[in-house]
Amino acid sequence: MASLNPNTNALGTAFAKHLLKRATFSYTKPLVDQFAALTPQQALDLLLQDSPLVLQTPYDPLPTASPDGFWTESTALPSTFNSQARKASLVSGWWWYNAINTPTLKYKLSHFLTTRFTVEKSNGAGTSTEFYDHIRLHLFYAFGNYKTLAKKITLDNSMLLYLNNTANNKNSPNENYAREFLELFTIGKGPQIAPGNYTNYTEADIVEAARVLTGFKRKNDRSVIDPVTGIPKGYNVFTQHNLNPKVFSSAFNNTTINTATSDILMDVELNDFVEMVFNQMATAKNICRKLYIYFVKGNITPEVETDIITPLAQLLYNSNYELAPTVRKLLESQHFYDLDDSNATDETIGAIIKSPLQQVSEICTYLQATIPDPTTDPLNFYNQFWHKFVHDTFLTGSNMILFDPENVAGHLAYYQAPEFDRSWISSSTLIARYRLGESLLDGFNRISGNANTAAKINISTVIQNGGLISDASDPVALTTELCNAIFAQNPDADRVAYFMNSFLLQGSVNYYWTDAWNTYLSSANNSVVEPRLKLLLSKLLSSPESQIF
Repeated sequence: MASLNPNTNALGTAFAKHLLKRATFSYTKPLVDQFAALTPQQALDLLLQDSPLVLQTPYDPLPTASPDGFWTESTALPSTFNSQARKASLVSGWWWYNAINTPTLKYKLSHFLTTRFTVEKSNGAGTSTEFYDHIRLHLFYAFGNYKTLAKKITLDNSMLLYLNNTANNKNSPNENYAREFLELFTIGKGPQIAPGNYTNYTEADIVEAARVLTGFKRKNDRSVIDPVTGIPKGYNVFTQHNLNPKVFSSAFNNTTINTATSDILMDVELNDFVEMVFNQMATAKNICRKLYIYFVKGNITPEVETDIITPLAQLLYNSNYELAPTVRKLLESQHFYDLDDSNATDETIGAIIKSPLQQVSEICTYLQATIPDPTTDPLNFYNQFWHKFVHDTFLTGSNMILFDPENVAGHLAYYQAPEFDRSWISSSTLIARYRLGESLLDGFNRISGNANTAAKINISTVIQNGGLISDASDPVALTTELCNAIFAQNPDADRVAYFMNSFLLQGSVNYYWTDAWNTYLSSANNSVVEPRLKLLLSKLLSSPESQIF
């Protein structure tokens, strides 16, 4: 039976790896060693601690003669700046740099929230500065309240523009945001039981919701500041608000929401609408299914629905939609660690195909890639490494441009049954996935073009000084420990031997590597060990086992 009962034992290395990979974008050997000695409860205490930003604000190093610099802090109109699409990618690079340097749940949860309250940063989400505010809003509520975020996101300038609610007024209703708010962001349709009736709401409910949402407008000069978050937002225009009572269907207990009588009271009407939607247990269950798909796996069996989703939804509902207690319960559970059954065909560890974001984050953090410092070397970090290589080459080639999904439903991996995460793998994405490791090991873009990546894994130095391997002169220990760190589950001896013999030893006996490594240590000449280590790591990183976590 699937169980939310807590795992109370010390994590050990295998479970520490599992938790860190699922809960953070910062996966390092010191963190694995630290977490291995902790219980899940102690680990979650650390993972749920908030931390200040490592990198305070994004920076644009272009144009080189006179950089736009900290353009998001400028008092000039956001639209006056050039290269908005590139600047939006720099915002995602700012977020990623903070994510890989902050080993907490905050960044996984903020990314999860962007898979629920979606915008496409390159398609109608406003200026790069408004997109920056949108990402900050998700960060603000990552450890906070999902229901409150649902209210705040309604007046987010990027969302107002992206889903056309800024155009929604009493004389020309626009149902786009109302429809997605119900279908994608909160309660979900449920099974269709009649034309226009989706169990959890009806088409008539969408019409009424759109009327509630009339008159909320984008404020493109960022002059209206939310007093709670300190983040710019849209504003209320009462003259464009529908003044009739809004009457909802039996799906919402035939609730009537009385109209606002002023622009200030429009917020009360919005609050009443959101409270009505979140007062349904179906909303809590829909959110918990999304959390399960993101953090555990895509396959929600009837057993999981009964034993995991239902009690988890009750916890979320009872806590008034606080995210942290719900996610803690899931990540501490026996189910999360495969301790609630002996069915080897239904594992949690290794059950998700890595997203491209997960892939690049793991490789860069665990193998200690030398990444340009965005503060002292912004041109190489933001432009050469992030924008040109990671964003425009790797993430584009692997079909996961960060915060820019295919449509409002988000990336297929987070909603499209039954494939879910399997959608990351296709004939069009394999080259980018398989050549990412090779590119970072070489320092050149092997996905396309061979340009300098401005970031590199200096693998001989990392193996020598990075603390990853207990005895790097022993080819068996070296290959085994690398396999164990990179793969979700430890491979058997035959698989280790395959990688060792084929790519590290290349037909030589074990002592050949021992001699070569000791020669490198004494002479600092890595001409023998470097190419063999690079070949071994590139093959490990492109192996089937490396694609899952």
